[in-house]
Amino acid sequence: MLEADRWPNVSNLDFVEDLYARFLADPDEVPADWRAYFASLDSPKPGDSPKSGTRGQVGPSFRAASLFNPPGSTTNGHANGNGTVSTNGGVTHASDVAAQQDRVDQLVRSYRVRGHMIAQLDPLGLPRPHFQELDPEFYGFGKADLDHRFSNCKIHGPSTLKLREIVERMRNTYCRSIGVQLMHIDDLAKKNWLQERMEGSQNRIELARAEQLRILTRLTDAVIFEEFLQKKFLGAKSFSLEGSESLIPLLDLAIERAGEQGVEEIVLGMAHRGRLNVLANILGKNPRDIFREFADLDPELHKGRGDVKYHLGYSGAYKTSTGASVHLSLCFNPSHLEFVNPVALGRVRAKLDRAGDRRHERGMALLIHGDAAFIGQGVVQETLNLSQLPGFATGGTVHVIVNNQIGFTTDPSDARSSPYCTDVAKMLQIPIFHVNGEDPEAVAQVVHLAMDFRHEFKTDVVIDMYGYRRRGHNEGDEPAFTQPLLYKAIRDRKPVREGYLDHLLQLRGVTREEADEIATDRRDHLEKELTAAQSDEYVRGADSLGSLWHGYVGGREKDAPTADTRVDRKKLAQLLARQTELPADFHPHPKIQRWLELRREMSEGKKPLDWAAGEALAFASLLAQGVRVRMTGQDCERGTFSHRHVVLHDVENGKEFVPLRNLAKDQAALDIYNSSLSEPGVLGFEYGYSLDFPEGLLLWEAQFGDFCNVAQVIIDQFIVSAEEKWRRLSGLTLLLPHGFEGQGPEHSSARLERFLALSADDNIQVVNVTTPAQYFHLLRRQVLRPWRKPLVVMSPKSLLRHPRATSTLDDCAKIGFQRILADVLPAAPTKNDRKFERVLLCSGKLYYELEEEREKRGKENVAILRIEELHPLTDKDVGNALQPYAAGTRVVWCQEEPENMGAWRYLSARLGHSLLGRWPLSCVSRPAAASPATGSSSSHKLEQQELLNQAFTAS
Repeated sequence: MLEADRWPNVSNLDFVEDLYARFLADPDEVPADWRAYFASLDSPKPGDSPKSGTRGQVGPSFRAASLFNPPGSTTNGHANGNGTVSTNGGVTHASDVAAQQDRVDQLVRSYRVRGHMIAQLDPLGLPRPHFQELDPEFYGFGKADLDHRFSNCKIHGPSTLKLREIVERMRNTYCRSIGVQLMHIDDLAKKNWLQERMEGSQNRIELARAEQLRILTRLTDAVIFEEFLQKKFLGAKSFSLEGSESLIPLLDLAIERAGEQGVEEIVLGMAHRGRLNVLANILGKNPRDIFREFADLDPELHKGRGDVKYHLGYSGAYKTSTGASVHLSLCFNPSHLEFVNPVALGRVRAKLDRAGDRRHERGMALLIHGDAAFIGQGVVQETLNLSQLPGFATGGTVHVIVNNQIGFTTDPSDARSSPYCTDVAKMLQIPIFHVNGEDPEAVAQVVHLAMDFRHEFKTDVVIDMYGYRRRGHNEGDEPAFTQPLLYKAIRDRKPVREGYLDHLLQLRGVTREEADEIATDRRDHLEKELTAAQSDEYVRGADSLGSLWHGYVGGREKDAPTADTRVDRKKLAQLLARQTELPADFHPHPKIQRWLELRREMSEGKKPLDWAAGEALAFASLLAQGVRVRMTGQDCERGTFSHRHVVLHDVENGKEFVPLRNLAKDQAALDIYNSSLSEPGVLGFEYGYSLDFPEGLLLWEAQFGDFCNVAQVIIDQFIVSAEEKWRRLSGLTLLLPHGFEGQGPEHSSARLERFLALSADDNIQVVNVTTPAQYFHLLRRQVLRPWRKPLVVMSPKSLLRHPRATSTLDDCAKIGFQRILADVLPAAPTKNDRKFERVLLCSGKLYYELEEEREKRGKENVAILRIEELHPLTDKDVGNALQPYAAGTRVVWCQEEPENMGAWRYLSARLGHSLLGRWPLSCVSRPAAASPATGSSSSHKLEQQELLNQAFTAS
C-alpha cells in the first residue's frame, strides 16, 4: 500500500462520522471491530451529545485529532504490516479503513466505466473479455473483506453496504443484460441522473402482468409475421427481422412513452432489415397491401416508376394505451442505408417550426440503424453533429441499432476499429445503452431510461440492441458460406418469443393457452389479409400526399398554374430601404456602412441593383407576403464571397442584427443559419425539411458549387428521383456557385452536366441566370406558383459584382422570369432577319464576355441569346427565341466547360444538330477533358480568349 493511500479524504471522513454517530446513539448499530475502536478512543462515550460538525454529528476537532491520526503519530494502535493497524483489541485502524474505502470507490468507478465490457449482451453467448479492474482482489480485498461494511455514499441506495453487496449491486446494474457507457459524459447532472435511475433499481424494471402480456403480444406479432412471409412467399426477398424480433416491442414501448411525454409526431427512418415487419406491426400498414406487393400483379401500374416494397414509406396514427394519438411517418429510403438520417431530422424540424414549438417537445425522430452501417457511414457522424446546432436541433433523436453482429458477410473485426459499432456516438454528451435483445424486460428498462433521458435533457440517446440475423443478408443468401460456426449456433437458438414465454410461464403470470391464443389470432388475421390481397376485388388504399400538400402539384410544367412574380416598384424601394435601417446603438463595420449606403442608393433608383440586392428583394417581398424563408449553408449568413450580409455584427460588442427580420411586425419568419462543414448531412436535412414545409422558400447554398459532389447520394436518390419512386414532391432550392474564373478544377464547375443528365419529365429545374432581376423572379416563382419541383441554380461568383450584371427596380416590377433572354442589340432583329451571320447561344457569365468581345470586334451581325432555364426546355421556347432569325442561320452553342461537360451533350441529344429542322447547331467549348479546368490562372485566360475567338470565327 502506498503511504499516500493511508491518508483519509472527505468521503472517508463522512463515512466514519456516520459510523461514529451511530455508535454514540447505540453501540450495537455498528460492526464489532468499529465498536471496539470507538470505545478505545479518548472521546465522547455512548449517550453523550456530539458537538455540531459537518453533518451535525461530531465536531471538527474530534475529526482531526481523534479519528484519523496520521501514521507515526500517537495512537492506541500499531501497524501490523498487513493492511490493518491493531488497537487493544486488534481492530482496523481508521486510516487503513479510509484507504480501503478509497479502493472500494475505485472499484465502483471501474464498474461504471468498464462494466459494460463484461455485460451479457450477446444472445448467442459468445465469451466476453475479463477485466481485473472489476475484481475485488485487484484492490487487495480478500474473501473476509466481502462482509465488511463500507460507505455507500457514491452509490444510490443504503448509506452503508457490505462489500459483497456493493459488488453485487454494481454487477446487476452494469453487467447483466444491460451495459451502459456513460462516463464520457462531462455534465455531472446527466451522469448523476443516469446513475441514480440505474443503480437505484439495479437496472431492472418491474412490469405488471398487463405490460408483460403486451410485450409477449408484440413479440408474437413480429415472429408470426416473419414466419408467414417465409411460408407464403418462399425465397422472396423480405430482409427478415428474425433473430432481432425484440425491435417490435422496443418501438412499441418507445412510442408509448413518447405519447406520455407529449410527443405528437414521430418520424422514423430505417433501412430494409425488418422494414416490412415495422410497416405492418408498428405503422399499421395493411398486410394485404404488403402481400399484394409481393405478388407483383400490377405490371402496368409501376412501369418505369415506383420502388421495391422494402424501401417504401408510410404514415399512420398510433393510439397509446392512455388514449393519446401519435402520428407516425416512416421515411422512404433507398439502399444507401444511413442517408435517410438527416432527411428524417429535417422533417421533424419542419413539423416543429410549423407548430411554433421552439422548445422542441411535440416531435421526435426515431432512427433504426444496422450495426455495420452505423459505424461505417460518415453521414451518421454528420447527423449526430447536427443534433445540438441551433438551426438543426429537434429536441433529441432516439437511435436504435439492430445489432446483427455482421454486415452482409463481413465480421465486426473487419468492419470497425473500435469495440462497439456505437463508439462514434461518444462524440456527444449522451448515454449509450447496450442491451441483450433476448431479454425483453431489459429492453423495456433501456427504453424507459432512453426516452426519459431524452425528454429530460433534449439530447440524442442510443440503444444498441444485440440480436442476430437468422437468415442471410436476404432470403436467397447462404450465410454458412462465410460464417459456418456462427450460423451453426444460430440454428440451435429458439426464437426470442419462446424464451420470454418460458420466463413468463415460470412466473405464472401467463398461461400457455393465452400465448397460443394470441399466436392463433395473429395467423388467422394474416391468412384473411392474404386472401384479400389475392382477390380480384382488391382495392389498394389511397396514397395521397396528405393535407399538408393540398393545392400543390407535380407532373409536367406545362400543366401547372403560373404565378405573377412582379412587385410594385414603390413597395420594392421601401423594402430595400428598410434593410438599411439599423438600431441607433448598433455599430457596423466601416465597409458594411459603405455597403449599406450603396444599398440605400439602389432603393432610391440612383444605382442599379446588384446580385445581392436582387436576392434581398426576393427574400423581403416574400417575407412581407407571409412566406417563410429558410436558408442554410457554410457561411451563408455573410455569403462565401462576402456579398450577402444578411446577419450584421456590431464591431464593438459582437451583437447581431438581421434587417430582414425587422421589415414589419406581421412579416413571416426568416431562418438563416451557417451550417456545419457537411454536405450530405445538411442537404439531406434541408431536403427532409422541404417534405413537410411546402409553402416556404427553402434554400441550401454550397460554399462552392462543386461541393455538391459530396452530397451526390442525396441528390441522386432523393432530390431528383423521389417523385417517380415515391410520389413525393419537394420545392428545395440548391444554390451552387459556378463559373470558370481561373480558380482551378475544384472551384469552377458545379457539374451542370450531372444535373442535366438526371433531368427527365420535368423532375427538376436547372437554371443558370444572368441578371439580378431574373434571380429575383426565379426565387419568387419557386414558392408562389403551386408547382413543386427542386430548383438547381448555377449561381455566379464574378457576376455578384460585375458592372454589367445589374437590373433596375422596374425590371423587378414590370417583367417576369424569362426562360430565354433575347439579344440586347440597339436594333432588334425583325422576322426572318438575314443580316445575322450567326446566333450564339449560351448561359451564365460567359454571356458578358461574349458581349464584350462582340463590341471589341464590332460584330453587330452576331446575335447572342441566353438560355436561362436549361431544364425544363421546350421546342416552343427555343423556336420563339430563334423565330426572328432566318432559317439556315448558323446557331453556335458556347460554353466554358469542356465538350464532355456542361450543357452541350444534353442539348445536342435534346435538340439535335438542326434546331427544329431550320437552324444548324454546333458547339464551341474547351476540348473534352477528364478534369473540369486548369489550375493555372494564366492558362485559364489563354483558354478563355481562344474560346471567344472560336465563337466568332469558327465555321
